[in-house]
Amino acid sequence: MSDWTSHIPHGAVTICATLRESSFAAFIVGGAMRDVLMNRTPADWDIATSARPDDVIRLFPKVVLTGIQHGTVTVVLPDGNYEVTTFRGEGAYSDGRRPDSVTFLDNVVDDLARRDFTINAIAGDLATGEMVDPFDGQGDIERALIRAVGDPDARFSEDGLRTLRAARFAAMLEFTLDPNTEAAIPRHLKTFAKVSVERQFEEVAKLLVKSRLPSWGLGIMLQTGLLQVVLPELAVSFGVVQNKYHAFDVFEHTMYVVDLLPPNLVLRLAGLLHDVGKPTVKAWNDKTQDWTFYNHEDVSAKIADKWLRRMKASNELREEVVALVQNHLILYSSDWTDAAVRRWVKRVGPCRVHDLLTMAHADAKGQGDTPFTVAGQQAIDELQERVTGVMSEQPALDVCNLAIGGDDIMRILSVKPGKVVGQVKNALLELVLEQPELNTREVLEPLVLEVARKV
Repeated sequence: MSDWTSHIPHGAVTICATLRESSFAAFIVGGAMRDVLMNRTPADWDIATSARPDDVIRLFPKVVLTGIQHGTVTVVLPDGNYEVTTFRGEGAYSDGRRPDSVTFLDNVVDDLARRDFTINAIAGDLATGEMVDPFDGQGDIERALIRAVGDPDARFSEDGLRTLRAARFAAMLEFTLDPNTEAAIPRHLKTFAKVSVERQFEEVAKLLVKSRLPSWGLGIMLQTGLLQVVLPELAVSFGVVQNKYHAFDVFEHTMYVVDLLPPNLVLRLAGLLHDVGKPTVKAWNDKTQDWTFYNHEDVSAKIADKWLRRMKASNELREEVVALVQNHLILYSSDWTDAAVRRWVKRVGPCRVHDLLTMAHADAKGQGDTPFTVAGQQAIDELQERVTGVMSEQPALDVCNLAIGGDDIMRILSVKPGKVVGQVKNALLELVLEQPELNTREVLEPLVLEVARKV
């Protein structure tokens, strides 16, 4: 056996052996084979076989019919789940997304010919250790090249999502696009536009979190017109010059910020969208003789919310990303009192403070080589220290943290539940934010009547 076979999990070895014992061909294929050859850990394992789905169901005790209409079933084994797909050819893609029909085949080379890129069109035979590589996918791995199988126009006309997958694979693997493959992408934007927004968003999400440098793929998207279809609000930021605080235009700055952030979907989406409103609000200031972007964080948050709704992102993801975009502009200065720091934490939410400071660091560093970059980073470092300090005191940042509750306020004021109780709570919280030592029952109860008279 050659070396690559030693990296295949026991379950995949068992499935291939079982299929061969029943006189069926079986190969490790697709992204799993590519990743093994690149010394990467595959996310999942795909096996292609001459066996028909009914044969696979008969040979294995636990099988899930995940895509049987396309010849795919999932074999469930103790060490994981394995997709097993019959060699197949595909009919026309009238909707630009999925084949109208599937034809089962007996030859692995014909099966590989339907795949998207050469690096994903390699089959490995565990029995012999040999590769079936009719389109020189191994050579393209060595050349660090993303190249369509056969005619790129044919591949992209079949499935419009392959255009975005080309950009995603390029970013994820840090490969370049084959010139003919890249040149074909703009010709198939109409086909790409037919792809559901859910599938588009899934590819963008993978590009953001599976790439060391998402800008690699986002730049390809801009150059080929894909970004203008997926996120035109960001595409228009290319070439939008900023002010003296920035060395880069809005798009370039955004790319730096996204690359600097950790591979977390919420953070990288927030980084991608944090300045998306700047082109809308850009205005010249005669007094400073420079460009201003007044209220860009609010406009950016609205655009982010609208886009994430359009892409049908989950409510939880959308709310977190929009909150980070809304609050990303931190105008901290050393003269903030401890009470001001506590109010800032309360306003943005204690659970978001870490993410906001992470974003702020990337935002400041992403300004480039300007006289203000170092000062901006130092300000965020100082705020981080102060937040750590005030949070160590476990201050009351919410009315729920007050030493007295609504029942106490109703008893003291002899009132029923209502607006007044909430107003008193909020007023007491303001006092406690200013002076945390006031948050005791003994101090707050006598203050209830005084506060009630004011509100």
